[in-house]
Amino acid sequence: MRAKKLFAAGSMMALAATASVSFAEDDGKTFELTDIFNLEYATAPRLTPSGDAVVYERRSFDVMTDSARSNIWQVSLDGSGHRPVLSGKANYRMPRFSPDGARMAYVSSVEGKNQIYVRWLDTGETARVTDLQFGPGSLTWSPDGKSIAFTMFVPSEAKPVFSMPKKPKGAEWAGNAKVVDRVTYRADGAGYLPRGFTHVFVVPADGGTPRQITSGDYNHNGALAWTSDSASILFSANRIVDWDLNPRESEIHRVNVGSGAIETLTDRRGPDFSPRLSPDGSMIAYLGNDDDGMSSQNAELFVMNLDGTGGRSLTGNIDRNIAAIQWAADGKGLYYTYDNEGKTLVAYLNLSGSGRVITDALGGTTLGRPYTSGGYRAAPDGRVVFTLSRPDRPADLAVVDRIGRVTTLTDLNSDVVGHKQMASVEEIRFPSSVDGREIQAWVVKPAGFDASKKYPLVLEIHGGPHTAYGPHFSSEIQAYAAAGHVVVYGNPRGSTSYGKDFANTIHHNYPSNDYDDLMDTVNHVVGQGYVDENQLYVTGGSGGGVLTAWIIGKTNRFRAAVVAKPVINWTSFVLTADFSPFFTKYWFDGFPWENQANYWARSPLSLVGNVTTPTMLLTGEVDYRTPMSETEQYYQALKLQKVDSVMVRIPGASHGIAAKPSNLIQKIGNILAWFERHKPAAEE
Repeated sequence: MRAKKLFAAGSMMALAATASVSFAEDDGKTFELTDIFNLEYATAPRLTPSGDAVVYERRSFDVMTDSARSNIWQVSLDGSGHRPVLSGKANYRMPRFSPDGARMAYVSSVEGKNQIYVRWLDTGETARVTDLQFGPGSLTWSPDGKSIAFTMFVPSEAKPVFSMPKKPKGAEWAGNAKVVDRVTYRADGAGYLPRGFTHVFVVPADGGTPRQITSGDYNHNGALAWTSDSASILFSANRIVDWDLNPRESEIHRVNVGSGAIETLTDRRGPDFSPRLSPDGSMIAYLGNDDDGMSSQNAELFVMNLDGTGGRSLTGNIDRNIAAIQWAADGKGLYYTYDNEGKTLVAYLNLSGSGRVITDALGGTTLGRPYTSGGYRAAPDGRVVFTLSRPDRPADLAVVDRIGRVTTLTDLNSDVVGHKQMASVEEIRFPSSVDGREIQAWVVKPAGFDASKKYPLVLEIHGGPHTAYGPHFSSEIQAYAAAGHVVVYGNPRGSTSYGKDFANTIHHNYPSNDYDDLMDTVNHVVGQGYVDENQLYVTGGSGGGVLTAWIIGKTNRFRAAVVAKPVINWTSFVLTADFSPFFTKYWFDGFPWENQANYWARSPLSLVGNVTTPTMLLTGEVDYRTPMSETEQYYQALKLQKVDSVMVRIPGASHGIAAKPSNLIQKIGNILAWFERHKPAAEE
């Protein structure tokens, strides 16, 4: 084991040295890897009580601690008065205004662990409200302003299978065994899970002792909503028998704050979640859908009476996944978001089901790869504040009025990229060679692109597989282009934002013809005449890692590949990944021991005998979504076949490698170095 780690470390140093050749001529005019530490973005906007300004979380990176930082800033809706509200080395998150507008609650780590604080807006005085052992979530003020509801993990004691005898005084034994008896015992990004459940709490807004409101061995996560009399709280939870084996199940419940009595308001085979109370307190809006067993499912927007009667869908005719619902101030309709053809939209509809699109420009809150993302908040006068997506920089805040005029409110990254020549992003569309379905993709061209020249091409593949890329900022894509590559990325079948049918063409059949869509994408760009067909490279992460490994098992047309955080063997994956109940129930027809032929036929490991492409494997060492054992299997198989290969293990990284900026830099740098190592030899 030690030898393997030393080999990986040595390879990383060698690759880094190679990479320096690529960037030796960098004059600071294009995007550089060190720029990642200086990027910022806006997220989680909230309107101030006056309605003419917005507070938001300003996210940045600390180069000394290699970590993300969140501060709270404010800006008026005309773009003036941009200033910090709470800032510094500590994190400040989740600003929530009291109903009377006089106070703002928030969560901060300023005194160590994350706690709830309340700030009086007229004086700036601040009180620490809690002394919690675990971090709070879902802060929600009661309508009377006397209490704040939140969610928090509550630990419980594990019952040992065997109790050790008492050790002699002064003896040093190895310690007690850890006993695991739960279906989900570890989670990506969290590691091995402590024993316990998440519950709903309330605490006096002036400070005091938090009181647990929910009970039972169930998790009570997600959004909270008080009833207008401040007597009950609405929440969603899966409180059925065998909840841990039914990952998509949940209902809307109401808990009485005084007695703890719980009333279940919905009854559906499938998820109901994100309750939102109407301004007059008479109706509940929520998201939900019938669980049809398909791997990709779209949530709809529902409304029902306060007692749970009269439930009806308002968006049944919209073949997209609805999210982020918010009541209009007058209670006559709701705002919501959905992804469409690689973009995130904010829309409005009234209670009769008719409405309009407000903007399609949300995004910019994922710095690594160009995924759909973003947040918004609707003002009482109909204006909408949102995180603005642009291909050349992360999210700023912008506001759009009723007639569609957009005003940008912040400028967080001109100091970093404003003076640089960034890569351009162009949309392409073409029919799939499989069935004629339209495939959408984006071509990224380096600054100073010259169509008369020949460029190396990188195919970059998204994960999921039920997610979507779009024309959004991506530090990875910009870095590939800055190194002189044309980059193409897109949304093959299986991607979201094109409707359920398109996403579910790979149901129980992944990978399959998504491979053909990706090859069609490459062929389309090659056909434009500016790509060197002898310099084709491919990479992707997670689901994109699956497809990258599948591609090099099908074709040797790529000079080199980087398979990032992949699934290689579906049998071992579903039995070691953090959410086994979900993957076995929705991605396959039966368990591995019931349908092994299907599991094996879809595993990239089944094609490893065909691979000749030089291949780098790149995975976080504490990835529990696509565990390191998947990477290790493929690496060993490639080595046994004498394929030029290297395994890069990112220390301390989970599935989200980009959580630490240095890890994102390591990821990009190693990918570029591998491609550089395998470019054609220069002609004499």
